[in-house]
Amino acid sequence: MNPRHTNLLDIISREKRVSVTELARLLKVSEVTVRKDLNLLAHQGLLKREHGFASMVMSDDIGHHLFFHYENKRRIAERAARCVQPGETVMIESGSCCTLLAEELCTRCRHITIITNSAFVAAFVRKIHGARVILLGGSYQNESQVMVGPLVGLCARNFRVDKFFLGIDGFDETGVKSSDRLRIEAAQAMAAQARGIIVLTESEKFRCEAAGLLFPFEQLRAVYTDAQAEPQMIQTLEAHGVDVFLAAKSQK
Repeated sequence: MNPRHTNLLDIISREKRVSVTELARLLKVSEVTVRKDLNLLAHQGLLKREHGFASMVMSDDIGHHLFFHYENKRRIAERAARCVQPGETVMIESGSCCTLLAEELCTRCRHITIITNSAFVAAFVRKIHGARVILLGGSYQNESQVMVGPLVGLCARNFRVDKFFLGIDGFDETGVKSSDRLRIEAAQAMAAQARGIIVLTESEKFRCEAAGLLFPFEQLRAVYTDAQAEPQMIQTLEAHGVDVFLAAKSQK
């Protein structure tokens, strides 16, 4: 995907619905070029075409989410990878940033072992030489490609790790949150086998609502997020003893 397509998707992700005319102005290209781009991206299922407009497509598919704010997510993953030591075994749940973290760890060829309940993560790194992945069993969620249910916890009990990485859907005064009850149960079962829970998320998730509590702040070790995180959110986390690490800003 070229940089213009990435920028186009980021605009639509932010605005939700944008006219062809406005996209052409923001991207500094002709409307003909924008229409060609939109037709291509719509064919890939990344957005929805309307007459004179383009809008977001809502999906739980991680492959879909990876295309949005890709560079931002990649920088968060790269920053988080620094805390993992050579030869370490870690647990990683599902999510865009977590997927890119797994890729980063495998690419570095430092003999990292990844335990995950995400079939998508396992497949994403499968062709990287030296990748070591243990996929936990469970009931398979087709769209998110994640294993859930009691079997996840039973499988996770065979392991003990220092770090468990996961993504979130939202954030409020009670802690970090998720919209999927089954995913919450699976994440909590995995976290029970880890000494530290580490969140990887774009800062925009701090402004999102979600129904279920994943973990109260007191249970978190660290949060890795982007440089756009609001100072108030950082203060809230740090006041609860959570270490906050910000990824480098974009060079653009």
